[in-house]
Amino acid sequence: MAMSVTELETYIRAAFPDAQVKIDDLAGDGDHYACSIVSEAFRGLPRVRQHQLVYDSLQGHMGDKLHALALKTATP
Repeated sequence: MAMSVTELETYIRAAFPDAQVKIDDLAGDGDHYACSIVSEAFRGLPRVRQHQLVYDSLQGHMGDKLHALALKTATP
């Protein structure tokens, strides 16, 4: 089972309403994405914690509906 770009973006925007989000489907299969997220919520946090917050926003779908997610996070 795959996750659409729209579904992925919905999860991310629910957790980071202020975010600028850019998602690329790397393989065209809805299972491998690269995602860039710019949000004030990341300010002062180490990159590992930023990525953990993004994975948390996916509500357990990482490794299930979504196989691979290359993340780039930043603050505005």
